[in-house]
Amino acid sequence: MLALHPIFASALAGYTCGLVLSSIPFGPINLTILNEGARRGFLWAVLIGLGASTMECTYCAISFTGFSSFFTGGRIKTIMEVFSCAFIVFIGIKFLLTKSVRVKLDATSERLEARLEQRLHPHSGYMTGLVRVMGNLGVLLFWIFLAAYLLSHDWVDDTFAAKAACVGGVALGTNTWFISLSFAVSRGYGRMNEAALVRMQHFSGIVLIVFGLVQIALKMAGFKL
Repeated sequence: MLALHPIFASALAGYTCGLVLSSIPFGPINLTILNEGARRGFLWAVLIGLGASTMECTYCAISFTGFSSFFTGGRIKTIMEVFSCAFIVFIGIKFLLTKSVRVKLDATSERLEARLEQRLHPHSGYMTGLVRVMGNLGVLLFWIFLAAYLLSHDWVDDTFAAKAACVGGVALGTNTWFISLSFAVSRGYGRMNEAALVRMQHFSGIVLIVFGLVQIALKMAGFKL
């Protein structure tokens, strides 16, 4: 990845993905922070974000350790380079078509989350965030594809140190957003800015679509970022 040291490049890739792709797009955790932060204050909202970040990093680590050898092998790597770029474009289109921050989980994830809440009975902000992400199967699928993208493009080296640095970057990126959002909500800005948050997601979608299409075009032309 350019001339950056592999560990720093991996950490930077993880931070960017954690902040731009995982946290800013609105889902159950951001909605929970919006609602609970306005009602219970900054610390409670931060704990929700910390719990969510813990599970995000867990899913990220599982994706890297469980699928890395598959993603980096010969012909599969070449296929994943194009397929993962198409996935980035798909995510960008999904962001661009967002009309409201009021989203719902799919039926399977809703049932899983309900079972986890019944079994674990989360009473703290941290456990609430942890269980919400644990029950969202889309988050694990998201990180599997994202790990494929980062490994197949050599943005994260297939070494323990590089993967650990990437997971650490994800932790920093997700918490950067969650803490910032918690602060804004606790000061009374959350509900006022829902329209702005949708526009932010639209902008992220445009960036992802352009980035993915450029990567596909460069790959087809024989170049590589």
